[in-house]
Amino acid sequence: MKLRVLGCSGGIGADLSTTSLLVDDDVLIDGGTGVTELSLEEMAKIRHIFVTHSHLDHIAGIPMLIDSVFEQITEPVVLHARQETIQVLKDHIFNWHVWPDFSQLPSAENPVLRFQVMSPGQQIGVDNRSIEMIAVNHVVPAAGYRVQNGVGCFAFSGDTTSNDAFWEALNRHDNLDLLIVESAFADEDRELSSKAHHYCPQLLADDLKKLQHRPRLYLTHLKPGSEDIILAQCRGHIDELPVYRLCGGEHFKL
Repeated sequence: MKLRVLGCSGGIGADLSTTSLLVDDDVLIDGGTGVTELSLEEMAKIRHIFVTHSHLDHIAGIPMLIDSVFEQITEPVVLHARQETIQVLKDHIFNWHVWPDFSQLPSAENPVLRFQVMSPGQQIGVDNRSIEMIAVNHVVPAAGYRVQNGVGCFAFSGDTTSNDAFWEALNRHDNLDLLIVESAFADEDRELSSKAHHYCPQLLADDLKKLQHRPRLYLTHLKPGSEDIILAQCRGHIDELPVYRLCGGEHFKL
């Protein structure tokens, strides 16, 4: 299983794109501005999109992706998300005012986009991969994902702050090779971090004590300009695992 990081920043700027992860060549986890790293040929291979939540930095690239390869789509791209997330996308994005409703085009009987509700705890098989949705704690209904095949496994927290559900779900499995988890704010912004329901280094370090696995740990969703501070603080708080910063363009093989 291959994992390509298209975008992983908490904002945009030179060389910075927001969250989007490509699994092999046909599955996206989130569709932020990192989607623009894909060629048209690569976009046309996407068959499934798993969305963590409805915030713009995680979904901004999806409408343009579908539009860009509209004529090349021969079967619907399936967008998996919580019911609340799908409703936001229908009401506020694919609503004919902000963007066409691609779940009705070219016809309701033969659309290029299909919404599929997924619930925390549910697992979906996509070829040789199993993708599990896990509940997390954010200001809107949100989820993380655990992805495995017969060889390797990784998990992605999406946007969250302190919680038990994510860690308990990971502990129910025997393996975890790679963990991608957010730490959006530095410790100096802990009050703002709590209000926005994001991790800061101290909160993340406290929650990591709940994890029974010892995976490779990569930080994502760091606020632009604060990356070095957040990384240093995480390394100062977290003793049990080596800590790395996730970067756009990175490739992993699991």
